[in-house]
Amino acid sequence: MANINNLGENLLNQCLDKMISKKNVFSTVLRVENSDASFSWTGVRGEMEADSKYFIASVTKLYVTATVMALVDEQKLSLDDKIANHLPSHYVEGLHILKGVDYSNKITVKHLISNTSGLRDYFFYKEKGKPSAASLLFEGKDDSWEFEKTIQYVKKTTPKFAPAKKNKAVYSDTNYQLLGKIIETITDKDIGAVFKEYIFDKLELCNTYVFKDILDREPVPNYYKDKKLWLPKYMASVSIEGGIVSTAEEVMIFLKAFFAGEFFPKEKITHLKKWNFIPPPPSTLYYGIGLEKLFIPRIIFSPFKPIGEIIGFWGQTGSFAWYNPITDLYFSGTTNQSSGVGHQAVVMSMIKIIKSVI
Repeated sequence: MANINNLGENLLNQCLDKMISKKNVFSTVLRVENSDASFSWTGVRGEMEADSKYFIASVTKLYVTATVMALVDEQKLSLDDKIANHLPSHYVEGLHILKGVDYSNKITVKHLISNTSGLRDYFFYKEKGKPSAASLLFEGKDDSWEFEKTIQYVKKTTPKFAPAKKNKAVYSDTNYQLLGKIIETITDKDIGAVFKEYIFDKLELCNTYVFKDILDREPVPNYYKDKKLWLPKYMASVSIEGGIVSTAEEVMIFLKAFFAGEFFPKEKITHLKKWNFIPPPPSTLYYGIGLEKLFIPRIIFSPFKPIGEIIGFWGQTGSFAWYNPITDLYFSGTTNQSSGVGHQAVVMSMIKIIKSVI
């Protein structure tokens, strides 16, 4: 049983100091709460303020999960639906051809949201002799990646494996671009309006929105190593996979609502835990149905005190939204660093905090 009284200011501040001490981590925000908010703490170091707005990047995908599962609950969508049932044929035709076999019409919504479609990730995929989209963006070369551009690009690549191949998964932003188009088709609304209806308004979030205006300077710029990045064209084009702007406080509100069952029946969360192991990029983790679980070998990190699972989502920008059921602790915030060093620092801090109360 967790003893939240063991969680003191000194330990939390030590964790923050450790996070900000990492090379190229120029700012960090950490919020820690339990379910009833009888414990709530926010700390900040560096350039950001506690209420700074930042790009939550792929933490957005947890909002997608909430939306998809809400649509399932409303019987407007099924995870077993073929994507060809919801998309124009010209998007689906030739999308997944592997070793002469066309699997395009076999791809389901579940394959997309669980990253088991086998489709290549347009973001990190590197054509021979050409840089990846990720490397160009990390160099500061801002460019948009609208849905049509992604589909045309991916159709020229060879899929990693056939849909739903046993024990196979690959992290792919392409899957989420397809999911976004399906959600927009079903609701007949722009994804920003869908998020607003299903999540932002429902939770009365005042500082959370989908980034669309390239002149909007409210979100803090991200960093890649020692380089400050400002990529408005790209961020405005990837609403579904990473375009939400929020604060640590409002990500926390969403995270707690997600696991409390405010978007779909709480008992269905168990069904999301169909884990497949995914190596980097972007990081080493387990991926379920629209849900991530951290890869934390017990023998290395906690051989004598099992800390249980840490589930939620990472963002490429160093953003995070995690929940540890065994201690009933939730974690939100960002290190605002896309190189990965911030992610490592967050993991170590969460483990230290969790172990202090079990």
